[in-house]
Amino acid sequence: MKNALFPISAARDLPLWRRPESLLFLMAFAMPIAFNTWSALLNNFVIEAAGFTGVEIGWLHTVREIPGFLAIGVIALIIFIREQVLGLSALLLLGVATAITAHFPSLGGILTVTMLSSIGFHYYETVNQSLQLQWLSKERAPIVIGRLMAAGSAASLIAYGSLVITWRTFDLSYELVYLVGGGITAAIAIFALIAYPQFEAPNPQAKKLILKRRYWLYYALQFMAGARRQIFVVFAAFMMVERFGFDVHQVTALFLINFVVNIVVAPYMGRVVARRGERFVLMFEYTGLVLVFLAYGGLYWFGWGVIIAAGLYVIDHMLFGLAFALKTYFQKIADPEDIAPTAAVAFTINHIAAVFLPAALGYLWVTSPGGVFVLAAALAAGSFGLAVLIPRHPEKGRETLIKIMRTSRAPAQ
Repeated sequence: MKNALFPISAARDLPLWRRPESLLFLMAFAMPIAFNTWSALLNNFVIEAAGFTGVEIGWLHTVREIPGFLAIGVIALIIFIREQVLGLSALLLLGVATAITAHFPSLGGILTVTMLSSIGFHYYETVNQSLQLQWLSKERAPIVIGRLMAAGSAASLIAYGSLVITWRTFDLSYELVYLVGGGITAAIAIFALIAYPQFEAPNPQAKKLILKRRYWLYYALQFMAGARRQIFVVFAAFMMVERFGFDVHQVTALFLINFVVNIVVAPYMGRVVARRGERFVLMFEYTGLVLVFLAYGGLYWFGWGVIIAAGLYVIDHMLFGLAFALKTYFQKIADPEDIAPTAAVAFTINHIAAVFLPAALGYLWVTSPGGVFVLAAALAAGSFGLAVLIPRHPEKGRETLIKIMRTSRAPAQ
């Protein structure tokens, strides 16, 4: 039975734990264990083990984002490998690479292992987004994706909570923590490969490069999101260590607060997207991010303290969680067969700026950290301007307000 092919419509005959949504929840739970173990220890590990400065951390994240830029390769791989198998194999690679991270405490070693884990992470995320939009109906997608975010936050809460409790109490090593965190993710991936049948979505996916003019607003928002996200991922947590001297258990405690908030808020955010629409949610997110990034700059300009910095970091993380509204916007405007190839194209577009921005901003960081956050605020403001163009009820043929206005002004034939 494990090798059988099941159409999504027939999956209801399977036990609850073997259905497509259950697999999505298992994957959502597994990935953050490895990824967030890596993230929680990263800044302290690279500073203590390899003496990283802002320059080296910028280059590390540039290397980490190269596989995201090459996510378009998923289109070629799904010609030969089913998406579900590819996603779980990538998850396995992420787990294994995380498990061995601390065994290579040098610039070259860290960059190499980071590249491997990044291939796993970005290819997993590309396929996972595609499967979510194929397996979930348009009506249920915002609510279920919100719950999937909460499941991921719960996994992160367990991982981070364990670190907070045990890091100093048992004087844990980087080697042990990376091994356990990555090993759990790898074990779950192997289980899912064995235990679940291959699910078939109702619409076969195109296995070629797809770029459509009517998706231009989605592409533009993805590009802006990728550039903006890099500043948060690379420099916000690094600031907490470099400027305020956070230790591993303190950085982890901050992440812990983030995930407690997400467990509570993420399902609610899914309901808000379903009720108020993607435009409202994305405009709210980008407005909040402009204010948060400017406030980050204030930490340097006005000498604000660590409490304000920690509060901004939590708010920042929560606002970024709203970005899943961009997924459901695309689901509403897309041709069903475009979801998989466009997910790959979108990840590549999302990572165009990510390939050069961290390294370039690493040099700006050593002279003007506040300037880095001003740039982030400008990017968030640009995203707000684009989000204004999303219709209240987007669908095929009504992708942007500009198109709707042009259609309404066109003379009757």
